Amino acid sequence: MGVLGEKRRAAIPKRFLEELGDKLVIAKWYEGCLVLVSVNFWEALLDRLTGGSRVASLGVRDIERFILGSAFEVVADGQGRIVIPEILVSFAGLNKELVFLGLGDRAEVWSKEVWEKKAEEIGASTREYIENLAKNEKR
Repeated sequence: MGVLGEKRRAAIPKRFLEELGDKLVIAKWYEGCLVLVSVNFWEALLDRLTGGSRVASLGVRDIERFILGSAFEVVADGQGRIVIPEILVSFAGLNKELVFLGLGDRAEVWSKEVWEKKAEEIGASTREYIENLAKNEKR
């Protein structure tokens, strides 16, 4: 959990800064959250999303527009805080309470309310997915 301050400042949890470093890229992400990655990993993330494609197909162009077009480089201050650009605050519906989700090479930043709804959806679909997987393994 985290807090978004009145100047759009957010303290990044220490364990994420230890993993990602203090030079970060923050951008729009899927399902209405933001993605936070190290500057060094940014290119690799884009390659992974586009399949390393150098051909500018519609799908690749749309990914680039959505994510790359919304990317900002930020540097954490001495207290581990970054300023989240207004356009990203609006996109993700961020207010006072934030949820930081660590996902290995990246972190997601969610509005607490949006994350709680998403977590509920994930819980329901995960149970269904696991049950279907178990049924298929029995065959």
